[in-house]
Amino acid sequence: MTCLIIDDEVQIRRLLRLALESRGHTVREAEAGQQGLQEAAFHKPDAVLLDLGLPDMDGLEVLKRLREWSDVPVLILSVRDQESVKVAALENGADDYVTKPFGTAELMARLTAITRRQRSVEVADVTLGPLHVSFADHAVTLKGVEIKLTPTEYALMKAMARHPGKIITQQALIKTVWPGLNADQTASLRVHVNHLRSKIGSEVEIRNEPGIGYRLLSAEG
Repeated sequence: MTCLIIDDEVQIRRLLRLALESRGHTVREAEAGQQGLQEAAFHKPDAVLLDLGLPDMDGLEVLKRLREWSDVPVLILSVRDQESVKVAALENGADDYVTKPFGTAELMARLTAITRRQRSVEVADVTLGPLHVSFADHAVTLKGVEIKLTPTEYALMKAMARHPGKIITQQALIKTVWPGLNADQTASLRVHVNHLRSKIGSEVEIRNEPGIGYRLLSAEG
């Protein structure tokens, strides 16, 4: 796979390059946040290793901007070991967090784990009662009959179907469906969820968790 390293320390980039290339991976590098975002946009890496202490912008800002348009697995590498920083990184879309200095073997294991999870999400289909969601075909069927969804409705269904039975917060859904849009989309989210409910019928439920978000589950769940 292709890995993008965004880190301003030459020694760290050299260490990571050696470790990754020895395992057959292709490596691209960036020493600053903006350069890293450009590399990610142009070369579509399979994983990103991101430092938080960058010279032009904070790594969390890089992560936020990246998550506006990409779900590439991101492994944070940082000397910051405060719990609040780790929580902020994970809440903003990081897949894992490793504190410097780190062991190469552990780092590679964590990288393998997050990319494996990403691949399983990308290729898996989800069946929930009579409802079937095919991520590969971008199709949703109910009792074998395809349901015609708008792009927004499909994006909502995909976000919830990836985590069946689990609550997806309103903000997480809004960021997924309307990335980079600053205006409050809570009302629009409610409208589109209602449209989606009317199309999937009563055997599958989109349950509202007041003030929190929604979850997708079978009517018996």
